[in-house]
Amino acid sequence: MVKIIDLKFQGLEASIASFLVETSAGPVIIETGPHSCLPNLESQLEAAGYGINDIAAVFLTHIHLDHAGAAWVFADAGADIHLHPFGAKHMADPSRLMSSAKRIYQDKMDVLWGDMRAISDDRLKIADDNAEITIGNKTFIAHHTPGHAVHHIAWQCDDLLFAGDVAGVKIGTGPVVPPCPPPDINIEDWKSSIQRILSMDLSALYLTHYGIITADEIAGHLKSLENILDDWAQWMLPRYKNGEDPKVVTPQFQAYAEQQLVDAGLPEHRIRQYDAANPAWMSVAGLMRYWHKKLSA
Repeated sequence: MVKIIDLKFQGLEASIASFLVETSAGPVIIETGPHSCLPNLESQLEAAGYGINDIAAVFLTHIHLDHAGAAWVFADAGADIHLHPFGAKHMADPSRLMSSAKRIYQDKMDVLWGDMRAISDDRLKIADDNAEITIGNKTFIAHHTPGHAVHHIAWQCDDLLFAGDVAGVKIGTGPVVPPCPPPDINIEDWKSSIQRILSMDLSALYLTHYGIITADEIAGHLKSLENILDDWAQWMLPRYKNGEDPKVVTPQFQAYAEQQLVDAGLPEHRIRQYDAANPAWMSVAGLMRYWHKKLSA
């Protein structure tokens, strides 16, 4: 059984999720969310009959703060943290990760993300591609799925896939959109990862942002993701080629992305949820960097 835990990021529902999976060796968590949401996570674990000390293992799709920021708390309590090889060094020493985040978020850093502390090497468990980790009666398979981040893993358990960000952001009946923050966005890798997911025999995708995509929806969902990923990249291309100032491009792109949500018929509160889960301004730097690397190669 999978329990979706709504972390109520910034007081908003259905923006960031953690997933609780019960095994015969104890419960495991996929995604911890940010440290700022730890009280919400802890209270919902308690409602399910568990404390932080009961968590046998944590599986991270990647190390961005909205997915992994509270992992150190579970490691300190004795849980193993399973993650991509490229992410391990930043969890062992998060100083560079946090320094980069502070340059972006400045005085909002604490309220948005909270703290992030080092995890000891003995708690960090590197998962190579196709690695199988068995916890009690459940086996979790690591699928390396770059595109959103080079250190991204989609975790499979039975016929379920916990897709992190590689399957996009979709809240309620809204459209799927691609989170494209710097520095790792790669459209070609992302599409290859989508094809890998399509090749699996799955009953559901679990999205960290946010909820469940059922078997009959998966193909259409991922095709829509490819289409809007291309749409956003092509919108950015001429602006990159023209050398336009990102400070000018950013509000233009924010307006463009928001209009797509408005055109999809979303109410204001749902648009706020999307903005919390996937702020459009982050995608400007990510897509600009993508085109720079691609056209400079």
